[in-house]
Amino acid sequence: MLPVSAEVKTSPVQKANFCSRLFVWWLNPLFKIGHKRKLEPDDMYSVLPEDRSQHLGEELQGYWDQELKRAQKDAQEPSLMKAVIKCYWKSYLIWGMFTFLEEGTRVVQPIFLGKMISYVEKYHLSDSATLHEAYGYAAGLSACVLVWAVLHHLCFYHMQRVGMRVRVAVCHMIYRKALRLSSPAMGKTTTGQIVNLLSNDVNRFDQVTMFLHYLWVGPLQAVAVTALLWMEIGISCLAGMAVLIITLLLQSCFGKLFSSLRSKTAALTDERIRTMSEVITGIRTIKMNAWEKSFIDLITRLRSKEISKILKSSYLRGMNLASFFTVSKIMIFVTFITNELLDNRITASQVFVVVTLFEALRFSSTLFFPMAVKKVSDAIISLRRIKNFLSLDEIPQLNTQLPSDGEMIVDMQDFTAFWDEESELPTLKGLSFTVRPGELLTVVGPVGAGKDLQNLKERDLTVTGDGGTPLSEGQKARVSLARAVYQDADIYLLDDPLSAVDARVSRHLFELCVRQALKEKITILVTHQLQYLKDASQILILKDDKTVERGTYSEFLKSGVDIFSLFEKRNKQPGSSPVLGTPTLISESLVRSPSSPRPSLKDAVPEDQDTENIQVTLPLEDYLEGKVGFKTYKNYFTAGAGWPLITFLILVNIAAQVAYVLQDWWLALWANLQINLYSGALVKEDVDVMLFLNWCLRVYSGLTVSTVLFGITRSLLIFYIFVNSSQTLHNKILESILRAPVSFFNSNPIGRILNRFSKDVGHMDDLLPLIFQDFIQAFLLVIGVIGVMVAVIPWIAIPVIPLGIAFFFLQRYFSETSRDIKHLECATRSPVFSHLASSLQGVWTIRTYKAEQSFQELFDAHQDLHSEAWFLLLTTSRWLAVYLDVICAIFVTVVAFVSLILADALTLGQVGLVLSLALTLMGMFQWCIRQRTEVENLMISVERVTGYLDLEKEAPWEYKDRAPPPWTNEGRILFHTVNFRHTLDGPLVLKNLTAVIESTKKVGIVGRTGAGKSSIFSAVFRLSEPEGSLWLDGCQTRDAGLHNLRKKMSIILQEPVLFTGTMRKNLDPFNEHTDKELWNALEEVQLKETIEGLPGKMDTALAETGSNLSVGQRQLVCLARVILKTNQILIIDKATSNVDPRTDELIKKAIHEKFSQCTVVTITHRLSTIIDSDKIMVLDSGTRKEYSPPHDLLQNSKSLFYKMVQQLGGAEATALTERAKQAHTKKK
Repeated sequence: MLPVSAEVKTSPVQKANFCSRLFVWWLNPLFKIGHKRKLEPDDMYSVLPEDRSQHLGEELQGYWDQELKRAQKDAQEPSLMKAVIKCYWKSYLIWGMFTFLEEGTRVVQPIFLGKMISYVEKYHLSDSATLHEAYGYAAGLSACVLVWAVLHHLCFYHMQRVGMRVRVAVCHMIYRKALRLSSPAMGKTTTGQIVNLLSNDVNRFDQVTMFLHYLWVGPLQAVAVTALLWMEIGISCLAGMAVLIITLLLQSCFGKLFSSLRSKTAALTDERIRTMSEVITGIRTIKMNAWEKSFIDLITRLRSKEISKILKSSYLRGMNLASFFTVSKIMIFVTFITNELLDNRITASQVFVVVTLFEALRFSSTLFFPMAVKKVSDAIISLRRIKNFLSLDEIPQLNTQLPSDGEMIVDMQDFTAFWDEESELPTLKGLSFTVRPGELLTVVGPVGAGKDLQNLKERDLTVTGDGGTPLSEGQKARVSLARAVYQDADIYLLDDPLSAVDARVSRHLFELCVRQALKEKITILVTHQLQYLKDASQILILKDDKTVERGTYSEFLKSGVDIFSLFEKRNKQPGSSPVLGTPTLISESLVRSPSSPRPSLKDAVPEDQDTENIQVTLPLEDYLEGKVGFKTYKNYFTAGAGWPLITFLILVNIAAQVAYVLQDWWLALWANLQINLYSGALVKEDVDVMLFLNWCLRVYSGLTVSTVLFGITRSLLIFYIFVNSSQTLHNKILESILRAPVSFFNSNPIGRILNRFSKDVGHMDDLLPLIFQDFIQAFLLVIGVIGVMVAVIPWIAIPVIPLGIAFFFLQRYFSETSRDIKHLECATRSPVFSHLASSLQGVWTIRTYKAEQSFQELFDAHQDLHSEAWFLLLTTSRWLAVYLDVICAIFVTVVAFVSLILADALTLGQVGLVLSLALTLMGMFQWCIRQRTEVENLMISVERVTGYLDLEKEAPWEYKDRAPPPWTNEGRILFHTVNFRHTLDGPLVLKNLTAVIESTKKVGIVGRTGAGKSSIFSAVFRLSEPEGSLWLDGCQTRDAGLHNLRKKMSIILQEPVLFTGTMRKNLDPFNEHTDKELWNALEEVQLKETIEGLPGKMDTALAETGSNLSVGQRQLVCLARVILKTNQILIIDKATSNVDPRTDELIKKAIHEKFSQCTVVTITHRLSTIIDSDKIMVLDSGTRKEYSPPHDLLQNSKSLFYKMVQQLGGAEATALTERAKQAHTKKK
């Protein structure tokens, strides 16, 4: 993650003078740095105070709050659009006025051009007064062009900045909302949807503000142009304007289609990103179950649906761009044909005034107006989606008041809570207890009994990797507990923090943290560790969602209450209420007390315990220096089509441009003919003249039709190829990522990976084809225009050559800095998504610690860092565009004056053609260069995506050149001097492990936290390649394909992984079993009755990651899933850590019955779980210390296992020893 630092350079724009701001001179020092070396994050300037995320977000939030109140008062739906308009309309409207003025200068230019051509028409050497007047018109034309160049970029820069502000403000609001969502509301959205809102939807604001003003400027300019055309050629102009109106109506219809397609596309994108998010989060489960192919198929199907909508929108975009390319030519053609049919005479000056007036509409009416329609349609859909998210319910903001006398108690009397507001059955009923300072209340009960008051996710918010990677669950639990203790609160709610650690550490944490550090605090401990009940001040036992017993340990002993028997439920059903969700009433768990002493934990590590040295290094997202290579372009093109189609596309592009240029040339020829007809030199009634005129019109018609056909074909073909490329590359990186080893996911945060699938793929879907097509059209247009100008007046080559050289070096100088800034923009974007994803995973922890404000500030800091790069991206683009257009303005000035000087040597057609083309070049040249730069910037997204094609890969899933190993299906595992490390350069976590796990045997693996227990199954499943020999059923595991190997075994992990969707989908993700088999599996784990009580039974939808089920219930679902697989080997990795002893017994019973003839390896901290195993392996620091039957180990008082049992306390140690003895006797 890039650092978020306050030590940044102040932006020089704050002290820049008027000229420096106008011509962007203040950026020159940055370009000098970029020319010398690669830009680093420290080179960026700090974001301007008025552009800071916090300021912008709070400002817009204020308007949104007002809108919510107004809507509530008027009983209407709130409108986010109204809030945005109220916030930004003043500044945005000012720049609309400047846009109107800028486009006004374009309308004036044809008038000056007409006057200059009139001078050439009436040219006489002796008329010096007329010459001076003509020079005046040339000067006026030059001034208009220069003013347009400056105003255009000034307006665009400020309008883009408004878009940036809206985006940043809305992102702030989305993140703020995400931290406040109520439990039912969290079930209505997903991480994928929120990431999509933040990656794709908010981008519409950057785009819509650039073009929005053209919705009214375009039509007004069209009215002004119509008036001028009427003055020039009369009623004939209406034919051309009719073409424009028809085109605009068609584009408006396209806008409605865009809106519909955008809505459908966004929903599909949400689903794809949500699925991708779940895949990345549950990657270990997916790999160990060999589900990669199935998930690739699932996401590929979702992508195909998404692409089908994207392709339709792309074709509409293609038609819009084709209309930009051709509509001005159609308008000119229709106007002159109409004029000819009406038998009107026309002068050369009128011909070229008409041409330039129609060309003046090219950008505003045929490019920017339809683009505005599309962008507004997109923005409205995005605003609606964001509004729906912002309108979701929030948790109530409770402000707890401390008692005036400073005394703090927790008092609950007849307390009832529901899973959600619509539920009829309460989750907690009639709960009553009182806890005072210095008291410890322990809450126990079966899975689903209603203990989890706070639903804390202990794995979240560590400062290591994503979700605590690569800490073990025990290490994460200790970090979480330490974090709670150091909060120095008065009230502590501890949700079973001791289950994820071994017995020794569990006892150590209980004694030093719970009993010592928190001895003066109010502590409520929810636990399944019954050995600690005797130390509690009070014990609260929950069953069937209500209190069944309350008292002290001694009271229970005196009254003869069997605590274990209270865990039994009717019909032995461990499920909870049939209504799923998370409690809507959240208690105040942490109330700070300024006067309470900070607990001291400096002696918390006993002398004989090794301090674990865990170092986590998350690499910064690096990027390539220099320009995007040819290989990236080649990969991009060839991913969408073969070389024959690409060659055809090139030929179509050339043909379209040749037809376009020949139209202009032919127009000059026709203009000369019109001059002769107008002057009377030729008579229209003459047969030869008539034939020649008809021939000219036929050729002109043919060229116009060719331009239209080739233009449309080119557009549709480019979009077809590029959308195909996007789909192909997406599918390739999907497979590449799922083929990557687990270590890749440990070192890359989920936000960084999702960034490729959301933002970068979004660019390839949406922006890149559009910008690339626009660049190709503009580039060929510029080449064609310059070619015609030089052909008409060869002297123009003299200024064109230095102009071309200047453009080349200027663009090259600019690209050196621009590329680095774009890379920085991409790199600073990823932390925003990573922070969002980790915040959503740990949202309950954030709320518990009242850390919303600090997390919001961190999000704002990430946004500000991204805004620094984005602001530079905007301003550097303007820097280039201003200079290019100023140079172009100088070129137009030279052409204008040279045309007057050489007037006697040129025909009217030549002068008119050169001047009109020079004006066409104005704006088109910088647009071409700008789009070319934008293409290269967007190609960085392709480069980032294709960079994931070369990831390190696991071994093949299957070997195609050889048959799978001849498994004997015995379930025998043999380790011979096995060494194992999680990464190639990481430390050894298993050292010279030698052991045999015989067929059908039940083996337990124990050891302190971090001893390497879970690494054993990582080695068996080859999550990283082990060294030494590891045999499975007589075959070396390294000889098998990974899927052949992993499908031979089943595993239940400590963290149960469920996916968004129905219960049926989670049990049988790929429809491999019948309903009867599914119900039988649920019955085996005693969930059948619970699931039958749900509204949709097995078709009931689960929330994201199954968060509306308790951890124990999720674990039972995973057990049912394993039962369906019927494999010979079962590995259980601390799967019962988070469940109560009776559910532990239930799981053990199900395993004993269903897997009696299978090899079962159980990794656990709960010694009672494996005390009756055939053998127990004790690990310490990755080394096998002991491996014998439990009874034998307990006979040796020096054994590590004996010491572990004794640490549980006398009573439980005796009970376990007796159980081990009974099991040993039975096996004899």
